[in-house]
Amino acid sequence: MRISVLDVGSRTVRLVVADADSGAPLPVHTAKWKLRLYERVRPGEPFGSGARRDLADAVAAAARTAESWGATPPLAFATACVRDAPNRAEILRAVRTRAGVRLRTLPGELEAELTFLGARRWLGWQAGPLVLLDLGGGSLEVAFGRGRLPDFAVSLPLGAHRLTHEHFPGDGPPPARAVKELRRLVRHQLRDVAARIRWEGPRSAVATSRTFQQLARLTGAAPGRHGLFVPRVLDRAGLRRARDQLARLSAADRARLPGISAPRSGQSLAGAVVGHTAMKLMGVKTATVSPWGLREGVLLRRIEDGEQWWDELDSGDGEGSRSTAALRLAST
Repeated sequence: MRISVLDVGSRTVRLVVADADSGAPLPVHTAKWKLRLYERVRPGEPFGSGARRDLADAVAAAARTAESWGATPPLAFATACVRDAPNRAEILRAVRTRAGVRLRTLPGELEAELTFLGARRWLGWQAGPLVLLDLGGGSLEVAFGRGRLPDFAVSLPLGAHRLTHEHFPGDGPPPARAVKELRRLVRHQLRDVAARIRWEGPRSAVATSRTFQQLARLTGAAPGRHGLFVPRVLDRAGLRRARDQLARLSAADRARLPGISAPRSGQSLAGAVVGHTAMKLMGVKTATVSPWGLREGVLLRRIEDGEQWWDELDSGDGEGSRSTAALRLAST
């Protein structure tokens, strides 16, 4: 069986085609379309006609690519960039009409649960009670669990791009006051969640997302060219030093640092502030960086629970997906 997943994020539309006969998603082809929606649509603002058209065209191209590789129609979903748009329903209709693909917006808590599943499968049961941190452009997902799916999952409006837009609007080094204010905001937003995580007492921590991967590289982790199976760790002490270093630099200068790409250099500081603050409040000193996350979690649920699981997520109004209760149907 060959299946595919399509992830619409704030920067790219990503397609993964995978063989599933072994019980695990083994990628055979990946592709991406760089839309950089974050440059065209500010957080919380509606998508214009051009952005809707380009998104629909990218989704249509991805669907054709999946078909050419012999895969079933892609499990297509969008994260916070579309989920938080005031004209979300209009965007989804445009994609359905132009591309012939049902694009779903996943609730943040559901994103956290699926990402947890992907990371759990990557780390294995030896990780024990596990806390997950997943940092996107629009939101931060946190989950904790002892089993296959988390016992606790939450989504917070602490995405790296969102916070950069709100607190660090320029390309130069931000004022020290702005960094301090952001740290205070993140502490306030994370206070209750962090208290729950400390009470649960995780044995291991895992970080996912491209932003955390780049910050781990900046703090000394192996570069991506060494492959997926090289262990990589995000160290809290190293992340604090990286945060302070990034705060002194412009976006252009950050892009010259190891691991920091030019497109993400602007939001790297906000990512470091969120990551370090979360780890400190939760009592986490190190977090394993997992290459498996949300897309792999979606593929795993499709493999393990069949097509009906994905169908059950649809709310019937074309505007998104059900609450996390739908995710748990197949696991009870």
